[in-house]
Amino acid sequence: MARETDMKERPDIVLTATDERRLRQLLLDKAKEVDQGTLERLEGELERATIVESSQIPDDVVTMNSVVSFEDLETGHRSEVTLVYPSAISGTSARVSILAPIGSALLGLSVGKSIEWPVPGGRSRHLKVTAVRYQPEAEGRLDL
Repeated sequence: MARETDMKERPDIVLTATDERRLRQLLLDKAKEVDQGTLERLEGELERATIVESSQIPDDVVTMNSVVSFEDLETGHRSEVTLVYPSAISGTSARVSILAPIGSALLGLSVGKSIEWPVPGGRSRHLKVTAVRYQPEAEGRLDL
């Protein structure tokens, strides 16, 4: 689990009740298949998030199936990905699983917010959301 001081420094995040419910089930389903640290970090994010109904989520927040642009603040590298469940990974870098470090880091952040997040190899990345190009809830897709 992340150190307590790390949690205090993390920005507020918001999740939909639907995403939270589905992600809690995913944690149960993948408990034996995925690195324990990955699961604990995602569970920690679910615990600290503000949960709202899908129709109430601000349109600048990264939800599941959102297309998000972000910048690595240390390297200046910019990327755009779709945040998906592991079953929707298609072998392309345009999709990132919620169980990947980058996916867990971006979930629930709003445009302009940044977070420092651990990645494999004992390093961390400092990521900033620069745009939410598509959010299912903003388009009325409350079923995704």
